[in-house]
Amino acid sequence: MKRRSHQVSGKAGGLERPPRRIPVRRILETLARCYPDARCGLVHRNPFELLVAAILSAQSTDRLVNRITPRLFADCPTPAHFCRLTPGELEAYIKECGLYKIKARNILAACRILMEEYGGEVPADRAALERLPGVGRKTANVVLSNAFGVPAIAVDTHVFRVANRLGLAEARTPEETERQLMRRVPREDWSAAHHRLIHHGRQVCLARNPRCHLCELRPDCRQARAGPAAAATGRSGPGGVP
Repeated sequence: MKRRSHQVSGKAGGLERPPRRIPVRRILETLARCYPDARCGLVHRNPFELLVAAILSAQSTDRLVNRITPRLFADCPTPAHFCRLTPGELEAYIKECGLYKIKARNILAACRILMEEYGGEVPADRAALERLPGVGRKTANVVLSNAFGVPAIAVDTHVFRVANRLGLAEARTPEETERQLMRRVPREDWSAAHHRLIHHGRQVCLARNPRCHLCELRPDCRQARAGPAAAATGRSGPGGVP
């Protein structure tokens, strides 16, 4: 009678190692310790200002948007004020932003909808927000989370990169990254985790040259375990993460 050998799965012997359990809670605790004051980088005083700033932030930095919006909001504090502008007049305020002509058209169209359908108020409803020109799921999540306190995870380039490098997600798209994070991160931590992942991506887990030697998450990072070459190229999953 042949004895069945009990082999430990792993690369040795041609067997694949089962996926390592991701220490989600420890990663979240480390992020909380490293970035206790992380919050939205877009300066705003109300939901409407955040909505406009979030539309402007597409393919632009928060720093640039924050430089543009004080004068814009001083002259145009409400949707009604925006509706009095021509596209050219709004473009003059925001011309430093990338895609400023498209953004101007979207903002003016969104303001008209706000005036006609919502009494000039920003709706606290995802479907209603995503109906506004220039507002996709990420922007809607930013507004819901920061203006209305609705738990949400807005997946920008930093959240996409860092979540996939750490192993909190293993996805090819921001949408799938969001779904995986929503499954793995407790709902009450969604908004805070979103901001902390952004801060980590800006300060440590850079796109091209991640500062792994400074990273307190390194012991739990899937990409760091893959070795220096993986960290240097920024790849951490199917297709790699930019």
